[in-house]
Amino acid sequence: MNRHRPATFTRRDALKLAVCALLSVACEKSAVASATTTEVAAETFGVKGDGSSNDTVALQRAIDNSVGKVLVISGRPRIDVRGLTLRSGTRIRFDEKASIKLLPHNTYEYQMFRIWDVSNVEITGLMLDGSKELNSINSDPRKNGYGMGVSITGASNVVLTNPVTNNCWGDGIYIANSYRNKDLVCSGLVIQSHNANGCRRQGVSLISGRNVHILDAVWENIRGTVPSAGLDIEPNSNQDVLENIVISNPITRNCRAGIEMWLANIPGAVAKKIDIEISGHQDDGSDNAYIVSALKSNGHVVDGKIVSRHPHWINTKGAPYLSQGMDASNVMVQIER
Repeated sequence: MNRHRPATFTRRDALKLAVCALLSVACEKSAVASATTTEVAAETFGVKGDGSSNDTVALQRAIDNSVGKVLVISGRPRIDVRGLTLRSGTRIRFDEKASIKLLPHNTYEYQMFRIWDVSNVEITGLMLDGSKELNSINSDPRKNGYGMGVSITGASNVVLTNPVTNNCWGDGIYIANSYRNKDLVCSGLVIQSHNANGCRRQGVSLISGRNVHILDAVWENIRGTVPSAGLDIEPNSNQDVLENIVISNPITRNCRAGIEMWLANIPGAVAKKIDIEISGHQDDGSDNAYIVSALKSNGHVVDGKIVSRHPHWINTKGAPYLSQGMDASNVMVQIER
């Protein structure tokens, strides 16, 4: 075996190899589990999936009683704003053309799927529709965008493969520390080929995370409540972390911001190291393709790097900017063309 890398091997190539290795391990584990794990149909627990019945209670019963198995969701179940809570060891597979749609509602806050303080969760083919057109709450473009497709807080070892989260009142996917223990950080997340279309606030909000890999996502038509970004990275406090965040080959279209980072709240008493790498970002038609702003160390220790490599941005209304409100000399912020 040739033990020497060719001279043309780049950091981007190394990043791709590392991400592929991570996915290979995750897929291999999933394949082994699938070969040895029993599948159980959601209908077994009374889920109708007829496109009109409220299946919230039956689906929750199915989730609670299928840990250690693969729960297969078919048809077109409807749920209400109570949403569904996943357990450690939950594995769900959506059949082809299966989807879960939110029933008519009157609230700006919900979570269709909650992955809170649990571990070892795998979902394949997730299809959620937040039914924003069925929400009778008043629309406010400045606030109240808290209706989430998938809420992941304080969880570890979560793999979402080909998830779709459309028309959510807030975010397609929300990632943050635990609500119960603010020091419990989300870690070991792999989100492969996410698509979010028509959400009002974000395709994905990343508040805090460690070892988060988001690969080959498409976020489009994200508008309605600020920030209205395909991906918004926005810590809430000094308890949050942004460590080993890898965003590979994302596509953003027609968003207020393609990718936006607002980092004002992360400096504080606890020293922070920010590590965010974005490669191959493509944007078409967003107001701004890329924004990094509001990071001021204010005498606190903040270092690290925020790098976007090989972006391709077209038809954007405003130029990307990296310096608005920035004063943290130990954090390298770069665009590498």
